Amino acid sequence: MIFANPTYLYLLLLLIPLVGWYIWKLRKSQASLQISSSEAFQAPGINSYKVYLRHLPFVLRMMAIALTIIVLARPQSTNSWQNSSTEGIDIMMAIDVSTSMLTLDLKPNRLEAAKDVAASFINGRPNDNIGLVVFSGESFTQCPLTTDHTVLLNLFKDIQCGMIQDGTAIGLGLANAVSRIKDSQAKSKVIILLTDGVNNMGEIAPVTAADIAKTFGIRVYTIGVGTMGEAMYPYQTAFGISYQKIQVEIDEPALKQISSATGGQYFRATDNASLKEIYAEIDHMEKTKISVQEYSKKQEEYTNWALLVLALLLLDMLLRNTLLRNIP
Repeated sequence: MIFANPTYLYLLLLLIPLVGWYIWKLRKSQASLQISSSEAFQAPGINSYKVYLRHLPFVLRMMAIALTIIVLARPQSTNSWQNSSTEGIDIMMAIDVSTSMLTLDLKPNRLEAAKDVAASFINGRPNDNIGLVVFSGESFTQCPLTTDHTVLLNLFKDIQCGMIQDGTAIGLGLANAVSRIKDSQAKSKVIILLTDGVNNMGEIAPVTAADIAKTFGIRVYTIGVGTMGEAMYPYQTAFGISYQKIQVEIDEPALKQISSATGGQYFRATDNASLKEIYAEIDHMEKTKISVQEYSKKQEEYTNWALLVLALLLLDMLLRNTLLRNIP
């Protein structure tokens, strides 16, 4: 509730001297008589209900004055709402799940780091349709485009290396993502492709998949994951897990060609911090445009307060002329 004339509420301070005057007058009007004992003057019913109700008319009048001041302040109720129009962005995320994503140059490994950063990216874009494609030697859709990001994030947790045939089919992963987003009615369609290797499998070349994406007006941001030079890779032996250094090979020319052909951009993530910065930059470049219009409707609410004032005055008058009537 709001008030059209809130300054009138300061008049409520006048109740303080009125209450003080009433207490002073009450004490002034009571006579005193000193006697040795008051037992002879006590009679049954001296503490009847009238003794307790004798202050009620004053309380009712104070309440009536307070409510009258509230009526003068003009209480109002307001109904407001927002109409938001968004320029929707649909995003397909294509993530490499080949076994090389277990390499430890990112912590705890490349795949887990990619999942964590991608989850933060998704949480920061509540208005977008986002889907997930995974690929290695083959590709499949883990989650189609959806605004139910809770479901998407739960499916994100399930992806792991070795869940499909090993290898690196960048072109096939990109083509699968394109097929899932090409029919979207959104004004902006984006694919974020993350890999740590060189295309060595699949029937579709990365450049061919990029041409298909360009045909449908899809921008592709590519991310190469892996430090420069060598990195530690875990592998299973008869005596448990051992580690060896492997050469980091990322097909940067192909990834740059894909992003350049589709109007996107290529990024290289050599550690967790740089990967976070990459997603933050993509998030900044692909922000949704939201225009908000606010509407407000006010309605006067003083009528009920005025009726309550009238009821209090009538009750005061009724009590003073019936139960609490003073007889000269």
